[in-house]
This record gives sequence, structure tokens and C-alpha cells, in this order.
Amino acid sequence: MIHSNIIIVGGGPAGSTCAWKLRQQGFECVILDKQAFPRLKLCAGWITPEVLSDLQMTADEYPHSLRYLRQLQVYLGRCALRVKAHQYAIRRIEFDHWLLQRSGVTVHTHEVKQIRTEGDLYVLDNRYTCKFLVGAGGAYCPVYRTLFKPRRPRAKNRVVVTLEQEFPYAYQDGDCHLWFFQHRLPGYAWYIPKNDGWLNVGIGGFVEPLKARHTTIRQHWQWFVQELEQRSLVKDYSFKPGGYTYSTRDRRDVVQQGRALLIGDAAGLATRDLAEGIGPAVRSGLLAADAIISGQPLSLNSIKKYSQLHWRTLLKFVSSKG
Repeated sequence: MIHSNIIIVGGGPAGSTCAWKLRQQGFECVILDKQAFPRLKLCAGWITPEVLSDLQMTADEYPHSLRYLRQLQVYLGRCALRVKAHQYAIRRIEFDHWLLQRSGVTVHTHEVKQIRTEGDLYVLDNRYTCKFLVGAGGAYCPVYRTLFKPRRPRAKNRVVVTLEQEFPYAYQDGDCHLWFFQHRLPGYAWYIPKNDGWLNVGIGGFVEPLKARHTTIRQHWQWFVQELEQRSLVKDYSFKPGGYTYSTRDRRDVVQQGRALLIGDAAGLATRDLAEGIGPAVRSGLLAADAIISGQPLSLNSIKKYSQLHWRTLLKFVSSKG
């Protein structure tokens, strides 16, 4: 049996940031993740200066590809807008691996399947024990599924389904493009160029409205591919997208139960408008570490519920265009 006072399940931005902060303060912990890093992670992959600030770093200090996005081309129906931006495009395969390495903690490649309590300890797969257990394993995190889901099931109206692909491509347009509500998609689509000749395109939509409209995310993907072709953004490419689901921010945050805590997508923290997850994940990791260090209850109320680019702002742009 391997014992650590703190075990973090999940080595993504939430888990690695939590571990990094704990280690900074002299608290040892272990990260368990079912995949070995570096690993492919489907994600549009943009971060804000706020994320860099939370990580106590500058863009110049990041050792991998980081593309500064100065403007966004936004489409709302037939209306096209140019919006100033201050964001960065990263590749998650690089970003997540770098954060995990920077944390400096012990990482075990292990998929957690069973969690139980024994006295004041959590026992994982009869192999690991800990006093504090942090769930950072994404939407299907075993910590959430075992200890929180019976009391806090996901709100069905907050679940998002996505399809996307990141691939090498000699793109000609270096701007980020966003499409809102195209073909009545209850969500948005994106085109995000990245450094070193990589491009990420994808769509995301809320599951319940898709069902109500008798459409599927696959149908919207086909419409989106046609849009990319018509605008000459991506031409004559054979796509093989992957998909996943996760939850946006709910009004009923239940993120701690005893000494078990939830952070990142395991806590359902993606913003309600753009379903942005990296910023909330990083901030929640810091807050969880502070809670463990101080012995105070974990609260994630300070984490923003909306992204910097709010849909109401976009509607104001539309109105200003007459």
C-alpha cells in the first residue's frame, strides 16, 4: 500500500497547478493519471493573460509554442465582426506536460477505479491511501463519480458535447474565427491557428437543445466543414474529428465533502458562454491548495462564470451595426 497525505487524481492543468502550489508551500503529494504524459488532449486551447498571471509566469517564459491572438473574427448569423483580443493559443499536449513537469511532484500512471473510506483515510483500488483526496480527473473523474455524483448529479441543461480536430495545416489566415448559433447550433464553432503550423477547428453545443431540435453534433459538424471550405479556411481536407462531453458552470457548487475536493472539469467549472475550461481549472487548483494548506473549506465562488468575450457583448456589437 502506497500512502501520501494528499493524492490528486488527474494531471491536467487543475491537478498539476494544485500540486505545484502545494509543493511550493512544503506539502508533498502524489498525482495519479490514467495516461502517461505527454498525451493528446482535445481542446481549442486558448488561454488569457489571467491564466499566465495565476501561473506566475510571462508569455516569454513559456518554453513551447504560444501564438498571440490580437483579434477575433466573429460571425453572428449574417453579421461579421472584428473584435480586439488579448489571448494566446497553446497546444494542450505541450502545455499540460510542461505544467505537470513544473509541479515537481511524483506522478503515477494509474487509472483509479474504486474509492472507499477506511477510518480517516481514502483507499484507492486497495493500492493507495491518503488523508486528502483531490478530484481533478475531468468530467468523468472517479472522485466525482464515487463521492459526489449521488448527491450532486450533473445538471442536464449544462452538459456540452463537442467535436474537434487539431492537425498540421498550412493555414493562410492567422486570425481566430468564431461562429455563434450557425444553423441554430446551441453553442459555437471555432478556427484557431497555432504556431508551428498547427490548426484546431471544432464545434460545441448544449446537449438538451440539440435533442429538442432533433439535430446532432455530427450534423452541425458537416455544416461547419462546408463553412470552412466556402471561406477557404480549410480546403480539401479529410477530417477525422474526436469528441467529448463536459459541463459548464452550475449554480449549485458542491466541491467539498469531508476531505475530498473537486477542481477543474471534475467540478464542472467551464464558463457558461464560451465553455472555457483552462482558466477556471488553473484557478480552482490554486484555491484547492490554499484550502488544504489553511484547513479552511474550499469555495470556488470567486472563479468567473463567464469568459471575457460574453455573448451579450457580441449582441451589442450587432446592435451597433444596425
